Amino acid sequence: MHPRPSVRKVMWGRIAILATVVFWAIYVVTTIIRQFIESSGGFRFTMEAVGYLIVVTFLTFSALMYLLARQGALYRFRAHVRVPRAELDRHFRDYDSAVTVLVPSYAEEPAVVRGTLWSAALQEFTNVRVVLLVDDSPNQKDPAARARLDATLALPAQIEESLEGPRSRFAGAREAFAAERAAGVVVERRHIENLAGDYEAAAIWLEDMAENEPMEDHVDEFFIDQVLMGLASELRLSLLALRASLDQASYPDADRVLELQLRLERTFTAKLTSFQRKSYASLSHEANKAMNLNSYISLMGRDWREEHTAGGVILRPVEDAADADLIVPDTPYLLTLDADSLLLRDYCLRLVYFLEEPGNERIAVTQTPYSSFRGAPTRIERIAGATTDLQHILHQGMSHYGATFWVGANAVIRKQAIEDIAEVESVGGFEIVTYVQDRTVIEDTESSIDLGTHGWTLMNYPERLSYSATPPDFGSLIVQRRRWANGGLLILPKLWNQVSERRFRRERVLARELWLRVNYMASIAWASFGLLFLLAYPYDSRLLSPVVFLAALPYFLAMGSDLRDCGHRFGDIFRIYGFNLVLLPVNLAGVIKSLQQAITGEKIPFVRTPKVKDRTAAPALYVIVPYLIIAFSVLTFARDLQAHNWGNALFAAFNATLAAYATWMYIGVRNSIVDVWLALLNWLYVDKKKAPVAAPLLVDPSKPVDWSSILYHGDRRLNRDLRRKGDRRRRVGVR
Repeated sequence: MHPRPSVRKVMWGRIAILATVVFWAIYVVTTIIRQFIESSGGFRFTMEAVGYLIVVTFLTFSALMYLLARQGALYRFRAHVRVPRAELDRHFRDYDSAVTVLVPSYAEEPAVVRGTLWSAALQEFTNVRVVLLVDDSPNQKDPAARARLDATLALPAQIEESLEGPRSRFAGAREAFAAERAAGVVVERRHIENLAGDYEAAAIWLEDMAENEPMEDHVDEFFIDQVLMGLASELRLSLLALRASLDQASYPDADRVLELQLRLERTFTAKLTSFQRKSYASLSHEANKAMNLNSYISLMGRDWREEHTAGGVILRPVEDAADADLIVPDTPYLLTLDADSLLLRDYCLRLVYFLEEPGNERIAVTQTPYSSFRGAPTRIERIAGATTDLQHILHQGMSHYGATFWVGANAVIRKQAIEDIAEVESVGGFEIVTYVQDRTVIEDTESSIDLGTHGWTLMNYPERLSYSATPPDFGSLIVQRRRWANGGLLILPKLWNQVSERRFRRERVLARELWLRVNYMASIAWASFGLLFLLAYPYDSRLLSPVVFLAALPYFLAMGSDLRDCGHRFGDIFRIYGFNLVLLPVNLAGVIKSLQQAITGEKIPFVRTPKVKDRTAAPALYVIVPYLIIAFSVLTFARDLQAHNWGNALFAAFNATLAAYATWMYIGVRNSIVDVWLALLNWLYVDKKKAPVAAPLLVDPSKPVDWSSILYHGDRRLNRDLRRKGDRRRRVGVR
């Protein structure tokens, strides 16, 4: 649960919003307009003033949107009342629907995937079906990669086998009591004693598992403390209540006893399996997470028969399940979960209950935007985690204003909703269905806009129930943040289409929703270019004013307060500023990639964030640029100091200091030298290019005719190949 904000905190949030707007307006009047009236600075000064005003306005707008979203989060945290446990149990007592948990995975460490699968399998929900979507190539030639893939594929069966013991015990106890209840037997002491014994056995089982779990890093510690021991603690709390009931000789009624037994049975009941889309030629092999999800979702609710062809194994739908090789059950809800994320025990229970509350029928996606794991061993992981925790708060606030975006690490999705936005195309004669768009590398953001266009809404649940890993080094962080910076500009036109559709349906579209959405998708672009101009261009000192600092002050004070509420330090606001300075080239690269895609129309390759125990080498450009920022800021400081331009000198000194600190702490001088040296070696030593391999002949004269390939492909190359074969036969005298 989030801490309940005080009246004072909410009041200061409103004052911060008002102060930001007022100080910006004062700056425009007292500095920009005043300079235009009192002096004629000429064309250069006029252009500088206009440019500086644009930069300051956009940066102030982003700060204002932070404060606005934060204020919405405070309202939600203040109003949120947790649904009592008994109400959840009553709602799901006779529940017969199911949820399919989809865990996309690619080249993941088996230990990382194992924790994710366990957190999904131990969800206190009926009919949980966990599917591990392994995207590695089925034909691994490297022995290490093959061993890792085999270990990953073995995880679902191992977890299901481990759950079988407690599942069978608690299912048997529930069936026995249900039979007595149907016969009209009233609750007696022995029933409560048996139930208390089951709860104690379940807690002991979880505690024994926690004791035997390896603890190699802070993620393992979180899994043990929050997933396993957290569930055990809740079961022991129920055990305490049951024992108190025995002591007081006052027992729960039969319905409540049945609900408590169902809770145990469902907690330890889950079906786990794995699926490899690249084993089938009829499914998309696009290298991104979206199509990995889409491939499996497109199979749900139908039975399939495997057909072996010369082009590979393909899936054909069949009507009779007896003829099927692959049966994919359909469920009304999907839970997408990244392979490096963990869910707390009642994530699925509370979010599905929320979707089924009256009035929420048109909510397509709900989630708790993920938080970072505590206790990270590296400074860069801790500060990156701090920014993640801030984003969690902002996403909660955006829901208050109807501007929710789907954040793809975890979400409960109403399947009917994504069926409404599905697009079907024929590729190579096979039907490919796209539910989650893969046009950009931020597929969840684009799908959020698509859902809104079709009349669906999204909502974040105001609790912290999901956690995800943060890149532990600069090299892997570059991959993640460059992907985050790419695609927002490309999705903006879809937002205008959504607004037009909603207004056509006579829906009210408020300006604050549009402001928040535009800021979410485009702020990285204007903030990056704006910061670049402030760093690089020597603006006239007449444009500087302390009022600009006062306009930004509420933003930094609010951020510091939010960091402290999330368990970080108030002083992390300066570390985050330096962190953003060293990430400036990364964000600019992502924005430029978006512009490139807009011009060429080609998809940007989806690059997954490396999840390895060793450090990931960073590209030399992203290592060198932070040092250039430091050097240029020092040079600017010295120049402005000599010119008595105190405002610019102070700003340059501030940037140089924080950029130097961030480079030293988050990149490291030694790691910088290593990464630049590796880049130089890769540039000097180029692998010998292999001669291009011609496309294989479908008819090889030296081998028997592959009749199945000829009949399946029917390729135009066959005429050429047959002529070559005939010419060769004639040359050797064969008629």
